[in-house]
This record gives sequence, structure tokens and C-alpha cells, in this order.
Amino acid sequence: MNLQDVSHRLPPGIDSDRFSSLIALARTEDLGRRGDITSDAAGLPETPHRYALVARDKGVFCGKGVLAFLLARLAPEARLTSVIAGDDGLPVEPGTKIALVECPPATMLSAERTLLNFLQRLSGVATLTARYVAAIAGTAAKIYDTRKTIPGWRELDKYAVRCGGGCNHRVGLFDAVLLKDNHLAGVSTDRLAEVVAQMIERTRRLNPPPRFVEVEVDNLEQLEILLAVSGIDVLLLDNFSSDDLRRAVQLRDRAAPDGGIELEASGGISLETVAAVARTGVERVSVGGLTHSAAALDLALDSLD
Repeated sequence: MNLQDVSHRLPPGIDSDRFSSLIALARTEDLGRRGDITSDAAGLPETPHRYALVARDKGVFCGKGVLAFLLARLAPEARLTSVIAGDDGLPVEPGTKIALVECPPATMLSAERTLLNFLQRLSGVATLTARYVAAIAGTAAKIYDTRKTIPGWRELDKYAVRCGGGCNHRVGLFDAVLLKDNHLAGVSTDRLAEVVAQMIERTRRLNPPPRFVEVEVDNLEQLEILLAVSGIDVLLLDNFSSDDLRRAVQLRDRAAPDGGIELEASGGISLETVAAVARTGVERVSVGGLTHSAAALDLALDSLD
């Protein structure tokens, strides 16, 4: 597999220049100005050796779509000879051989930890997302991520969420409108509809328009008021109890029977509680933990020679 000029092969949503800069930062962080002094001292052979990327734990492997790109920048001498079949986001078991690589040992050992850091993080996010998705199977709800991502990793984290079967919320502050309680601080209940309508009117002047307009509500009273406001795509139900979530769905169904307004539950949702939340009838469940609390999936690069 040719590892040169593979930027066009990156999955949608991952910018090649930003990804290249992130890889370069990680490489410099590890090698500094002196390089891999351990491999230099070891006097390793220059002939290529074979290496296997292997899963050490059960989970979802995410990284097939970026593996060649990573290798081309971390180990330009490497040759990716095979990779697991199927789309990215594949389930793996302990011992699953994900990819085979041929590379001179010094080059591979200099790249190994940085390569695994990327792949283990991506796979950890995908694995946790897949667990949330499985927990709500049979409901109409979908799992969404948040902006609680590692700085510089936004595109990669969101790619991993997709590979785990989840959905992406807004990418950043630039692509969608989310009016939260801090935006509405000091607005009295009797003025809430008027103020939000004015804010939405300003969004209509944007070019291009936002992907969606979402407004956070803290209680059922606010929900009833905003269900009558035109231009809202999603209402965010922050820290609602399951009973209040069900009441919110009933109120929405009466006010917007065509399903024009979706409801999103958020706040303190865990793997233990997500199924109950999804069964209330909300369409969306956003979970910050997908990206801020995911544990890395244990992967290894084993020498076959």
C-alpha cells in the first residue's frame, strides 16, 4: 500500500493540514532535538522487520481511516502490507491482528508510542460510544457527543464517535447556534419567548445559516414557553429527571405533533442511566463523557521477526 500523498484518503471531517500539524507536534514532543537516543545506541539493523498492530483488549478499533496517514508522517520508510477488512469502527477481541507493517526497527521504534497514542485514544472513544449506543438499542434515541474534547483533537474525537455508532453535535461555536442558560441569564420568564425570538431572528441573517438552532431549558415551564417560538430545531433538557423528560415529550408532542422540534437530554448521563433516559421518548441524548472520560483501548505493536 502506497503511503505517499494519502491526504485525500482521510475520512470526511478531518482536515489534513490540521492533522499533520498535530502529528508533527506529537513527534517533536517525543523526539525533541536529539531524536530516539535509545534506538541510536542499540545499533539496530537497517533491514525491514515485520510488525503486527494487535488488540490487547475487547473493544472497537478506530483508526483504519488514518493509519496510512499517520505512518507516512511518523515512519516514512514503513510499508503497510495489510489491514483488517471492513469499515473503520470494527469490533476487535484480544489477539486480533489489525494491521501488518514492514519497517526498519529504528524507524518503527521511534514512531511506535506516538502511533499507538493516536490509535488507542481514537479506539477508546469509539469503544465507549459503542457501549452507549448498545445500551439504548430498541429506542428511537441517538447518542450525541459534545464539545468536551481534547484541545486540537476535535475532528479526531468526533470521527471516533461516528465510528462507534454515535452522532456529532455541533463541531464548534461556528457552525450551529446553542443558546444556553448563560446566554439567557437575567431574562425573566415573561420575556423569555420574546428574547429568544429576537436572538433567532439574528441567526437568520447569518450567511451561511447555522446547521441548527438549539435552546437550553431548565424546567418544564420554560419548555412550554419556547415550544411556541418559531425557528427552534432542538430544545436541550438539562438535568431533567426521567419523569420530567417524559412530561417534556408529552408537551412537545401536543405542541409540535409533526416532530419539527427534537428534544435532547443532557447532564450527568452514564451507562447505567442512559437506557432509562432514552426510553422517555427523547430523540437525542448528549454525553460529554464520550470524549472527556474515554479510556484508551489497549493496542500493541508486536515484532514478528
